[in-house]
Amino acid sequence: MAVKALVMTGFGLNCDMETAYALGVAGANAERVHLNTLISGDRQLSEYRIFVIGGGFSWGDDHGAGVIMAMRLKHRLREEISSFVEGGGIVIGICNGFQVLVNLGLLPGFEVGEMKREVALIANDCGNFRDQWVYLSANTESHCILTRGIMDIELPVRHGEGKFFAESDVLERIESGAQVILRYARPDGSPANGEFPLNPNGSVMDIAGICDVTGRVAGLMPHPEAFNHFTNHPEWTWLREKYRREGREIPEEGQGIRIFRNAVEYFN
Repeated sequence: MAVKALVMTGFGLNCDMETAYALGVAGANAERVHLNTLISGDRQLSEYRIFVIGGGFSWGDDHGAGVIMAMRLKHRLREEISSFVEGGGIVIGICNGFQVLVNLGLLPGFEVGEMKREVALIANDCGNFRDQWVYLSANTESHCILTRGIMDIELPVRHGEGKFFAESDVLERIESGAQVILRYARPDGSPANGEFPLNPNGSVMDIAGICDVTGRVAGLMPHPEAFNHFTNHPEWTWLREKYRREGREIPEEGQGIRIFRNAVEYFN
């Protein structure tokens, strides 16, 4: 039986179609479920194994990106979310979803079940919205489920508040616990070292994504669901010819599917 995944919708989240599609390609049975349907109890998180909060602009980013959505979840679904994580479920926050998870306190999640806000995603250093593709280097020492077997990956970002920030003691704890999962990098995989636009937002330590101590709750600013097919890449025609001349097989899938497949295969 296919692993059941819930992709949350409503109130400005707008990447649910692509996210559900990517999960389906990865082998999951994905359902798009409105937040109010969860709150009403017509759907239970316990019915699923993967819970995704995708990108968009929930509540128009009023009061800060992801803040209102986080408070709605915290005050209406806190127990259900805690039980879901403690029961072995996977939670993924992408872009606005990442902002929601840090405001909710699920990330960095040093203590399972304790929703404590300790990091932030703030306005990009460049002062404007960034819509571009980035090179990412995966932390091979991380225990995160989503990045297993991944060394590097190329994905798009599109955000105005994506700068990862935390106080030095929190950063040290995240680093020592191998909770950084992705960093902005150069094409050869070496660190971006904060250089714009390789690091599009000024994130400290080039951090593009982190996980909690279980490795099953993770958030990232880049959009894996937006690279669900080879032709999503802006240079796909050039890459197609390059692969052809090198005698390499032209892939059907985009690299982002690897992240979702890792989540699905965890349960298989």
